[in-house]
Amino acid sequence: MGDCGHPSSNIPFPRRPIIILGAGIIGCATARQLLLNGFSVTLVAEYLPGDQDISYASAWAGAAWHAAGGISPEHRYIQAVSHRHLLRMAQEEPNSGVCIVDAREYVEQPPSRDSSAWGKTILPKFRDLNPGEFPSEFNCGWAYETVVTDPTRHMPYLREKITSLGGKFIRKRVEALEDLYTLFPDSRVFINASGIGSRTLRDVRDEKCFPERGQNVFYRTSNYHTFYFQNGKSYTYIIPRPLSQGVILGGVKQRDNLSPEVDMDIARDEIARAHSLAPEIVPENPPEESLSYIVGIRPSREGGFRLDSQQIENRLILSAYGFGGGGYAFSYGIGDALVKMVEKAEKDNVIL
Repeated sequence: MGDCGHPSSNIPFPRRPIIILGAGIIGCATARQLLLNGFSVTLVAEYLPGDQDISYASAWAGAAWHAAGGISPEHRYIQAVSHRHLLRMAQEEPNSGVCIVDAREYVEQPPSRDSSAWGKTILPKFRDLNPGEFPSEFNCGWAYETVVTDPTRHMPYLREKITSLGGKFIRKRVEALEDLYTLFPDSRVFINASGIGSRTLRDVRDEKCFPERGQNVFYRTSNYHTFYFQNGKSYTYIIPRPLSQGVILGGVKQRDNLSPEVDMDIARDEIARAHSLAPEIVPENPPEESLSYIVGIRPSREGGFRLDSQQIENRLILSAYGFGGGGYAFSYGIGDALVKMVEKAEKDNVIL
């Protein structure tokens, strides 16, 4: 028995571990934010930072911050918060794998009210390009500074950061959220950041989730300082990797395709599109020895990502999954949003 007759197992709410299912960029960014705010965190996942399975999308992402079009003001703000955190890492934490680069965005159609032009409210050095500064087949173009993240450095950085702050990783595949309730009977907050796993978890079974295959080309070059993005029907980008001394060329989206094999027709098409977009960076026929290929499965979801909370008996279940190719752009904003949800639960439990 504890003092005054209270059981010693009566753990205060703030010290009950918060359990995160999933250790991709969403789960790990959230763990970092919670730990920095003084909470106890344990991550449970089949794949952990450093793994290179194609189903572990966070290891293969392009991970450039780009303002998404067609999203709500609330989701824009989540992206803006992520940009703020990533920019600070680029400025203050060189081992984070985040870098500041110049960007050129070429827009096929006149921008609508919900276009990605909202990025001008937060992106440094944003300006409209003058005619002649962008290819004539585009309607307009923008220049700005943005941040790019190298997953090969950022995910190990996050693992080290989480561990140094007292967070724990457990490698385990679970079949249902209920499995976690048994494993962690003292916990009251559970965060589902399982990505595509939410389609098969017995007590979630979100049929809106689907796998989406991505394939990119990594081109080793000394010209790795500018991000190019084609905003329109063609899904084409050139993403700098300053720390890996090259650029990522893409992209492609293939729903329900789980093939790990490199499709060379796709690779050649990506190189051709990148050459057309920025011939000064990507030659028409790059030397084969300068090329390597990347395949990853994005955890996508019809209608966009899920971010919500549910009270189930004495447990708070938070959901954050279905980000497709936008995981890094939303990551730390989602982490902050989840921290606020946890703090509300803390207030409800400790302020009587």
